[in-house]
Parts: sequence; structure tokens; C-alpha cells
Amino acid sequence: MLRGAGVAAATAALAAPALADSNLPEVKWRLTSSFPKSLDAIYGAAEYFAKRVSILSEGKFQIRVFAAGEIVPGLQALDAVQNGTVECCHTAAYYYVGKDPTFAFDTAMPFGLNTRQQNAWVYHGGGLELMREFYQSYNVTSFLFSHTGAQMGGWYRKEIKTPEDLQGLKMRIGGFAGQVLAKLGAVPQQIAGGDIYPALEKGTIDAAEWVGPYDDQKLGFNKIAPYYYYPGWWEGGAALSLYVNLKAWEGLPELYKQIIQSATAETLDWSLAKYDTSNPKALRELVAGGTKLQPFPPAVMEACFNAANQLYAETSAANPRFKKVFDQWSAFRREQVLWFRVSEQTFDNFMARQSAQSRL
Repeated sequence: MLRGAGVAAATAALAAPALADSNLPEVKWRLTSSFPKSLDAIYGAAEYFAKRVSILSEGKFQIRVFAAGEIVPGLQALDAVQNGTVECCHTAAYYYVGKDPTFAFDTAMPFGLNTRQQNAWVYHGGGLELMREFYQSYNVTSFLFSHTGAQMGGWYRKEIKTPEDLQGLKMRIGGFAGQVLAKLGAVPQQIAGGDIYPALEKGTIDAAEWVGPYDDQKLGFNKIAPYYYYPGWWEGGAALSLYVNLKAWEGLPELYKQIIQSATAETLDWSLAKYDTSNPKALRELVAGGTKLQPFPPAVMEACFNAANQLYAETSAANPRFKKVFDQWSAFRREQVLWFRVSEQTFDNFMARQSAQSRL
């Protein structure tokens, strides 16, 4: 990925003005995370970001990172930034679809964009402008902050063979996807990452999705639920956000604003590379330990796709803010998928066949 080199050069250049201007203020912020410290990839992204901000500002701009529950519970991170309890947070926007389903676009939409397409939509496809306009009413501004890549479909106590197997299934699932599964009879539960294991262990839920093999292995889901499904059709390229309180943002010197923009761009690359490096080994270990790795049956995928489209139509009819973003986003998705069918998918599918034939 060449963008990382460009970011490194840009951020190196930023250090010079900090040395030249002794009048720059010392700023201390607090960042509350929606994630537990035990997850070094997803929580670690915020620590990496804070370190880069400190280095680029010659130590004058310090951001202290707090895990979920240390200041506020993980699912209240946005509220803490909105009301000024903390200056910023690292969270998944789709945790807040209960406030407005429009939040989901900033993380991932069912049958939506992959990681590269999400980046393209945010940076060059109008997504950043649309979402920042939406966030004005919540007293925050936003930055694309970290990536997980395409996620897995979760852990299940029983096999999912047909759409009917989803009926009555109590599942921990984040964001808009829970409403899709509810149309097929499932009972979605939104539970913070650190609370999923005990809920699954006690039988409060029958299934759970989180991120992918690296995180899921750390959380121990394989000890409770034997079936591990893919793909996570609700998170083809999940992106996490940095929310910054508007008053805190507007009070920063311009140099510090530029440092945040550069540091978030670096964190994007760091986080995705961390997951792409760590997931293969973790998946092999899970399968070797007895995990039953299975794809969702085509009938299940089709039923979920149809339910998602129905939900999009209903939500667009009821929510003008959602419709404004969805109309633009869906047109962008259409063009991206067409392009990827020609380029990326053709190459990836060829390489996948070579892997299946043990030729790599």
C-alpha cells in the first residue's frame, strides 16, 4: 500500500513547525475507547494514534487513552464526546443506530462496501462530507480511524442450514444488521465486546459475532460455540471512527488539527495491516483446535440480502437523513462493485483457485 509512505513523508514534514514555534500550547485530551485493553489490534489502534500525535507535536499534544468502562461504558463513547465529558473517542458508529440508522454508514452496511471501497467513498466519494454534515447535530466531527477488513459471520451453538434456522436465534450483532436478521425471525442483541463471552457462556445468547479470528480467539468464543461461519455480510469492510467534540476541535491550533488528520491516516494503515497479518495464523489454530469453519448456505445469504434491501427501502421512506446518504452511497456502491468485478475480483478468484489446488 503506497499511501502509507506518503503519509509518513507528510507527517515527517509536520514535525518541523512544532520545533520552530515555541508558543504552541500544551494540550491534554482524553480518549475513551469502546473496546477492552485485551484486544491489542482494535484497542491498540487508539494507543498507536495517541503515540503518533505526541511524537508529531514534540510532546505538546498528549492524548490519554481509556478502555471501555474506565470512564464510560463502551456503548456510551459517543455520548461522552457529545456532552464534553471527554474530548474524543474511538468507536464503531453503528453502535448508535438506535439514535439514528444513518450512523451505520460510517462503519459498515449489510452487503455494502469492502475496505478499499469504504476508503474511496469517505475520501473521494462524498462520504466524509455527508457524514460530517450529519454529525453536526451531535456536536462532533468525525475521522476515518481504523479498519478491521472483512469480518467473519460469527459463532453459533447450532448449524445454520436454512433461513428458518435463524428464527428465534438470540444473537449478539452490532449495527443495522440486527434489524436485517430480525426480519428473518432472529432476536438481535447489542452487547459490548468485553461482555459477549459471559453472555454466550450463560446461554443469554445463542450466537455472537465480533470481528475475526485474531480477536475472536482472544475472546475465547471457540470454547463455547463450535460453528464459525463466514462471510460477515454485514461488515464487508468495517471502519471505525474517531469522534471529536466540536468545541475541542475548534479550539485546536491549525498544526494540531493537521497532526490529527495525519495520525488518523497512519492509524488506518496500521490497524488493517495488523489484522491482515494476524488473522491467518489465528484461523489455522482455531480450525486445528476443532472449530467447524463453514460458509453461510446460499439460501441464507439470499434471504439476508433480500431482507436488507427491504429494510433499506423502509428506512429511506421513514428517515430523510438516512435517504440522503443512502441514495448517494448506493449509487457509489453500484459503480464500485462493477469495477471490482473486472479488476480485483477476477484476480482474487484466480489466486483463490490456485490456493485451493495447493499451488501457492
